[in-house]
Order: sequence, then C-alpha cells, then structure tokens
Amino acid sequence: MIRFLSAAWGDYVRPMFQRPKRLQVAALCHRGAGKETEVLLVTSRGTGRWIIPKGWPIRGLDSPQAALREAWEEAGVSGTAANRNPIGSYSYDKIMPAGLAVPVETLVYSVEVEKTATRFPEAHQRRRKWMSPSAAAELVNEVELKAILHNLARAC
Repeated sequence: MIRFLSAAWGDYVRPMFQRPKRLQVAALCHRGAGKETEVLLVTSRGTGRWIIPKGWPIRGLDSPQAALREAWEEAGVSGTAANRNPIGSYSYDKIMPAGLAVPVETLVYSVEVEKTATRFPEAHQRRRKWMSPSAAAELVNEVELKAILHNLARAC
C-alpha cells in the first residue's frame, strides 16, 4: 500500500502541483583566445555567490539582446554582440522575495567582450572578476553551468 501511494504521489499527484520553469537569459562574457581565454563572473546581489550576468527576458528585445543588456547592467560589459544561438542552458531554483523557490531555466549566450566600463548600473552592488573557465567552474554552484565552463576550458 505504501509503495502504491508513493508511486501515485511521485507519478501523478506531485507533477500537478509543479509549476513550469520560468525563463532567464544569461551572458557568458569572455575575452582572449586559447590558453589566454578568461570569463567574467559577478557576485549576486543577495547572497554574494559567483554567477554569470543573467536576468528575465526584456520586452522588445530578443534573448541575445536581453542577455547583452544584463551583461551591461550587472558587469559593465559594452561594445559587444551576443551570439544568436545559446551555447547551453542550466537550471536552478530562484528564491523570490517572499521566500518561494521558483524553478528557472537559463539560456546562456556567448558574449565576446571588447571593453568594460568602470561605471555601470549595478557597479556599487556587485563585484566582478576575470578568471580562467576552469577557475570559474569551481566557483559557480549550478552543475550545468559548471559543465558549460568546463567545456569552454577544454575547447581553449
């Protein structure tokens, strides 16, 4: 009986209460070539975790453009263009202000950085740091993002 209830819960009831994942877009900002390739991480505003710039879609912008806007606002990246197709995606649970965890699927766009500004909208709220893709993979929490960074490190 317990097996039946457990299976019924897992296969039928629980999925009815799950919400679909929300979409975010992210910019994997990088510079240099080969062994000199570096990626840019920023700290999150809430917990100070190391992340890549990301955010919600923006009305009037396509996903790569929105990722580029997030790169500007969160990291001061400018004078660049994001690739049209995502290089990967990762999932995580975003904790909303009320404390509710919302599942999020994040599309990652490659952004080759030409320059960074010292003044940008969230400069006083975040730290940013350039590092190797391998070092970045060790600092981020999301397993799928770690894999994207490790793949970039192997390709360099």
